[in-house]
Amino acid sequence: MTGQLESLYELKKRDVRRAAGVLTDAFEHDPIWNAILRDATPTQRVGAFETPLRYCRRYGQVFATSAELEGVAAWLPGDSSAFTPWRLLWSGAMGAALKLGWKTARKMEPIFAPLELYRKDTMSDEPFVYLQIIGVAKAMQGRGFGSTILRALIGECDRTGKSLYLETETEDNVAFYERFGFGVVRQITLPMVDLPMWLMVRSAGKPVDRQ
Repeated sequence: MTGQLESLYELKKRDVRRAAGVLTDAFEHDPIWNAILRDATPTQRVGAFETPLRYCRRYGQVFATSAELEGVAAWLPGDSSAFTPWRLLWSGAMGAALKLGWKTARKMEPIFAPLELYRKDTMSDEPFVYLQIIGVAKAMQGRGFGSTILRALIGECDRTGKSLYLETETEDNVAFYERFGFGVVRQITLPMVDLPMWLMVRSAGKPVDRQ
């Protein structure tokens, strides 16, 4: 850890399930996750967010604003951004993924699989960091916790000269990320759920709105 990341709390293994609960709460009204998890049990909902956290702890980094886990974010280096069965197994994420159940997992695969192809095409051979997920507990939203994590990650990407890539599901989120120097590179419609998603990139060194 260097720079602004030192001000954050790096997630420990013991924190993963609680952090997954934070993300489950944060994405309760997210249109895409609502479509995917409409019929899911509470355990399956938590499993949907526990999976990327375990994967990113192994192959990338997972940070929270503090040990209270008001906000949580997980990211990966671009060359490890593809979720493969082997990596899921070695990261311990396979068990969490199995909690989803066959019906939910079968629904997710055709929705999210194209994103890897779009990401690869968009970033080509450019070194980048993939912000896989970021969320703040509903009771804590509007207090700057998400911005705190994002600014720290941006500082690290600027320091290492890497672009930052993400996917987001609402126009409000697009406006939020644009304040931090992100630009929309593509808007797509996800299959199965027929909902929009925006692919956004921030090049290293882009200005950040300080408000």
